[in-house]
Amino acid sequence: MNKEQDVIKMLESYNQNHIINLLKNLDEVKKQELLEQIEKIDFHQIMELYDNTKKEIEIKESKIEPISYLDKAKLSQEQKEKFDKLGEEILRNGKYAVVTMAGGQGTRLGHTGPKGTFKLDVYGKGKYLFEILKENLEEANKKYYTTIPWYIMTSKENNSATVEFLEKNNYFGYPKEAVTIFTQSELPLVDFDGKLLISKDMKIKEASDGNGGTYSSLRASGCLSDMKDKGIKWIFIGGVDNALLKMADVTLLGMAIDKNVQIASKSVVKANPHEKVGVFCKMNNHPKVIEYAELPESMAEEVDDDGELKYGESHIMCNLYTIEAIEKASKEPLMYHSAVKKNSYIDENGKEIIPEEPNSYKFESFIFDAFEFFDDIAILRGKREDDFAPVKNKDGVDSPKTAKELYEKYWNRQEKNN
Repeated sequence: MNKEQDVIKMLESYNQNHIINLLKNLDEVKKQELLEQIEKIDFHQIMELYDNTKKEIEIKESKIEPISYLDKAKLSQEQKEKFDKLGEEILRNGKYAVVTMAGGQGTRLGHTGPKGTFKLDVYGKGKYLFEILKENLEEANKKYYTTIPWYIMTSKENNSATVEFLEKNNYFGYPKEAVTIFTQSELPLVDFDGKLLISKDMKIKEASDGNGGTYSSLRASGCLSDMKDKGIKWIFIGGVDNALLKMADVTLLGMAIDKNVQIASKSVVKANPHEKVGVFCKMNNHPKVIEYAELPESMAEEVDDDGELKYGESHIMCNLYTIEAIEKASKEPLMYHSAVKKNSYIDENGKEIIPEEPNSYKFESFIFDAFEFFDDIAILRGKREDDFAPVKNKDGVDSPKTAKELYEKYWNRQEKNN
């Protein structure tokens, strides 16, 4: 049996006859490209994910409990000095690397192009998000006499535009040899009947598989072995869209070392019980981030003896790992969540259909779902005004306007204090 017959047989078994019809009408070059792509797709996994969209997610309240944390503002001088010393040692010895997740487009901001190329209107002249992160790294490099290796994860969709932008801007002065760019893995998009969508280039339409794919993408791209070769021991992973992200917080790092844990994270207190953020908790004695939509209202509003929210530690994508933790997470299958999206596609007659309503599922895993593989996590509570200025929406909360305000206020405070 030849390759084409094998593929057709498999497509039939997964009820993907529309792709068989498409194959018949393609020229030889396009047909071979599509066959090669199909061979790499795990149809069993995709159909399993599709079947899961029909099931309800159940969260049993009894299994969830609050998680302990340390508040950075309330550390004793002795504690802070101890943590900082442990953290500084790792940085000075070149055992620290950072990963920036930059696979998204700036669509929600009304920006065409990769999110990291968005210019935040600060101090009149403005700064690109990539530039802001670079300055953060540069500050740490000067302070600890090091050059932190910077790994930037793009998506297939925005990789060439990101590379072009960074090249054009000469990496904003960051040493080019210290920057590695790699791409995130993807999964096919499926319509509500379980049929894989076809894109304009006559291939199966795929999309990035969520930030949980960072771990396996680090391994598959060779970045993980590159880190090992460099003697890296600790890795920070954060997003491109937080203008106040501290990628080299020695207090957080030192606390993780002191507590002898493999993973650590910085949190900020929820603005109110119903803020739409994931919160840290313990589930079945393992660390977990529970999404706001999945946290029962009664628990969201629960307070402790001090009147503080019991489930008030927000996950702000400010995560730290030992290299062993990344390796472990890169080999474990993560749970996938389905998101309902609107996607154009090519129908069986080769006509492009642009839907007016959501018509498909995108499957994505979340970076924090890997926390459950570990027994414990060290959490350092930071301050919203010092650590969290997300640039997500065009207007309103978490918009360029709010991020600009937070960024400028923070740096004005720093100047006064120095």
